[in-house]
Amino acid sequence: MTQFCIAYCGILSRHNLCATGTTGRQVAEATGLKIAKFMSGSQGGVQQIASRIQCNEIDLLLFFRDPLNAKPHEPNETSILRLCDVHNIPVATNIATAECLIMGLDRGDLDWRDIVNPKK
Repeated sequence: MTQFCIAYCGILSRHNLCATGTTGRQVAEATGLKIAKFMSGSQGGVQQIASRIQCNEIDLLLFFRDPLNAKPHEPNETSILRLCDVHNIPVATNIATAECLIMGLDRGDLDWRDIVNPKK
């Protein structure tokens, strides 16, 4: 995640960012990006972000995960991905998809709210 954010720091700097505690701290230190940090993922940070999704406060989720190794908090990961599906939030779980979403965000292609709720 840190390397991805370093690569796309220019685009990310134009948006409001949030992250779980440890990831947010590492990315902020490496990039200088302003990031709202929640609790550590294993201590409830994923649930805090999930609540923001439910309140329509998250427009895009980058949630990189290791597909080869199961983690003890994997049910939390499944839960947040399900919420993104329910609330129609674009989500990337790998770098290739994240690059597509970030480039679309930069071009303005991801203004999906105008597509879902066209202005009259």
